[in-house]
Amino acid sequence: MGFEKEAGSSSYSLPPYPREDTPLLAKAPPLSSKFKTFANIFISIVGAGVLGLPYSFKRTGWLMGLVMLLVVAFLTYHCMMLLVNTRRKLESLMGYSKIGSFGDLGFTICGPLGRFTVDAMIVLSQAGFCVSYLIFISSTLSFLTSKSAGETVPVFLGLTPKVLFLWGCFPFQLGLNAIPTLTHLAPLSIFADAVDIAAKSVVMVEDVFVFVQNRPALEAFKGFSVFFYGIGVAVYAFEGIGMVLPLESEAKDKDKFGRVLGLGMGIISLLFGAFGALGYFAFGDETKDIITNNLGQGVISIMVQLGLCINLFFTFPLMMNPVYEVFERRFCGSRYCLWLRWVLVLVVSLVALLVPNFADFLSLVGSSVCVVLSFVLPAMFHCLVYKEELGWRCMVPDGAIVVFGFVIAVTGTFTSVSEILSPKA
Repeated sequence: MGFEKEAGSSSYSLPPYPREDTPLLAKAPPLSSKFKTFANIFISIVGAGVLGLPYSFKRTGWLMGLVMLLVVAFLTYHCMMLLVNTRRKLESLMGYSKIGSFGDLGFTICGPLGRFTVDAMIVLSQAGFCVSYLIFISSTLSFLTSKSAGETVPVFLGLTPKVLFLWGCFPFQLGLNAIPTLTHLAPLSIFADAVDIAAKSVVMVEDVFVFVQNRPALEAFKGFSVFFYGIGVAVYAFEGIGMVLPLESEAKDKDKFGRVLGLGMGIISLLFGAFGALGYFAFGDETKDIITNNLGQGVISIMVQLGLCINLFFTFPLMMNPVYEVFERRFCGSRYCLWLRWVLVLVVSLVALLVPNFADFLSLVGSSVCVVLSFVLPAMFHCLVYKEELGWRCMVPDGAIVVFGFVIAVTGTFTSVSEILSPKA
């Protein structure tokens, strides 16, 4: 393995090409205070995955859903700290250059194979996030505009409203994703994040009022047959593993980064649990795969849903940026390639057309890709670096996480694919 070579070996010095954490601005940002670090952690983790949690709670039962969510949150935090500690250990050795990203860490430990594995998982996860964005946008706009026909009835040239809205977004996404630098999208991204937080807050308040009025029948536990499904959605919801090393690098007080990360993960876990539970409490067995589709056609509801669509629409090119960096680095010599970007946007759009259910796709991506990226690789890298120093104290817990991750990946992927292919009532 790479870290076992002599420290001064040039064969394992980090290459000069861009990494997946290459900053949007040419000048490196200043070190972040604890508050800014907390804010960056919050922004990096909270995404579209939370919108599928109420449906997941409906499938698993609210108590089982909460337990799985908290367990996944703890494991995610633990594996994030494994990455941080592994990098600190390697950088403390003489001769190792700066390790700035997950991909750099994989290269340092396992050479080109390590970087390729991390690159592949990041491409699949980021592209999967973007597929879910398109599914949400097209499904939501279809729901808002098709009153009685529904989103599955063809309305123009044999195409359903959902398909029409997805292709309607396509040319605009080509334009946004053609921008070489994303600096110009920064103001729109900040606006979109503010709208996103406000919209999800309104959803939670609306859920409380609906629950007080309706009080539907609820179930706490619906059996172990849906365990892997719920785990997949929960893992997807905590989607920030790839950003933990860049965030720790930018933290001013690195000794307290673990505490800040733990506090952030704790608060986010409580918010996710409240969002999922309130959504299921409000609508019971009527909870839809996208919770905002339960809100009806009122003015506030429409504004909330449009706000979430705007957020995800402008987040799409930001989330695709790591994908472009990997492909352009490997196939275009790290040079900007317009046609390659457009082909990737087309591929993501085509995949979105084939997926009928938002929450089912979240579970598939969470089980097949995010589990490997969030659990398997961090534990494996940590074990490879610390096995000589810690012995069984390292190999047993890290090995258990790797085995758990592989079991979830295989079984959860099978379960999610079965759900996607099975006919819905």
